[in-house]
Amino acid sequence: MTQIGDSSARIRVTGAGAEAPTFLVSWSALSDLGKKRKVNEDSVVATPPIFAVADGMGGHAAGDIASAAVVNRLGAVSGEPFTTGDVIDEALLRALEDIDVVGDANERGTGTTVTGVALTQLDGHPTWAIFNIGDSRVYLYESASLERLTIDHSVVQELVDAGLITAEQAETHPDSNIITRAVGFHETPAPDYSTLAVAAGQRFLVCSDGLTKELTDHGIAHYLAISVTAEDAARSLVEAALSNGGRDNVTVLVIDVELAE
Repeated sequence: MTQIGDSSARIRVTGAGAEAPTFLVSWSALSDLGKKRKVNEDSVVATPPIFAVADGMGGHAAGDIASAAVVNRLGAVSGEPFTTGDVIDEALLRALEDIDVVGDANERGTGTTVTGVALTQLDGHPTWAIFNIGDSRVYLYESASLERLTIDHSVVQELVDAGLITAEQAETHPDSNIITRAVGFHETPAPDYSTLAVAAGQRFLVCSDGLTKELTDHGIAHYLAISVTAEDAARSLVEAALSNGGRDNVTVLVIDVELAE
């Protein structure tokens, strides 16, 4: 497991616009090996302007190296308050080069998911860029409601989209661990992007599937609702995942937004 950046910290965020408000963004990251795995193949980066989780592909050699390559390259995008999708794409391309050097030495290759949020600007106002490759997820908890902001790149998600199975059936489907997009295998990384204005009261959860294998969306919403701080939320979510079985590595990154005084 590789962690880049502070596990818990807070920064001030102000856009370039004349009337752009100033926000406080605080976060907490936590990862656990789980109860069944021998190696933690998850990695996490929390170096503003980028916050992300990568999950090395289980069953492939050097999954931990693949996830580490991604967070190291994303972590190098630091020192500026905001970034862009082009900068993220370039970092992922560089990570692919690192990964394929290792993957070429293994018959099955290697790869990793990556998902996260990054601070950018639209018309001078602070904005979140949400990005995703694979089946790690980003959630938003706001106004007592949980919303998943990413769509899994997986076989079961394609079956759900086609109306062949329900979302509930997808959780226990035998192909639930097969993803259709990754960083690795000599394929140009192709993240999905969306944007969301930075606003007070937002709480983001970035997580590997080791969390979502053990907790339903209802359970996730519960722990995000009752936790006062990002650190409390991260700890409660990981503990709940372990209590429910901990069948995989579990990594969470919780990010809170409030108005600066």
